[in-house]
Amino acid sequence: MSVMVAPAAAIASGIERRVNVMQGMTFVTDDPTVVLTTVLGSCIACCLHDPRARIGGMNHFLLSEPRHGRLRDEGEAERYGVYAMELLVNEMLKRGASRSRLRAHLYGGANLHAGMRAIGTDNGRFAQGFLVNDGIELSQANIGGSLPRRVDFRPAAGQVRCRMVEAALPIEETRIPQPGGTGDVELF
Repeated sequence: MSVMVAPAAAIASGIERRVNVMQGMTFVTDDPTVVLTTVLGSCIACCLHDPRARIGGMNHFLLSEPRHGRLRDEGEAERYGVYAMELLVNEMLKRGASRSRLRAHLYGGANLHAGMRAIGTDNGRFAQGFLVNDGIELSQANIGGSLPRRVDFRPAAGQVRCRMVEAALPIEETRIPQPGGTGDVELF
């Protein structure tokens, strides 16, 4: 299980602490100095926040559900939204959040490669459906499209910044001019 929980009392320095939430991770905290950050393509990140309890968390999942509804092994569960969303909500509730006060933000779900299966679209639909079924208010969504995103989330305050990451610029090809010659050899 890749759940990280950080209490506010653990960090008394007051200095901002950035935590990179990688694929398959869930992080929940009430520490006002923590900023959760991630970069998303077709993956989805759900940022949850309870404004009264001043607690929040983020997950980052790769796919909505396992194919054929079955996992090959227990460690594989962390890749899927069905597991990551339940884990995030349950960790928030354990830490004092109330389901009725939860506010969600969804990010990611891009379809980066034309002509391939629309995994990002599937992920976005799944996450939105999960929130509806669980009765959690969706405050903000920035999903879909064809560009990756960078998300920065202050979980204790519920503040989120999402920026599109431009596609890499093509590398310019530089050719070294070949010396013109007659084919004659010149000796010094």
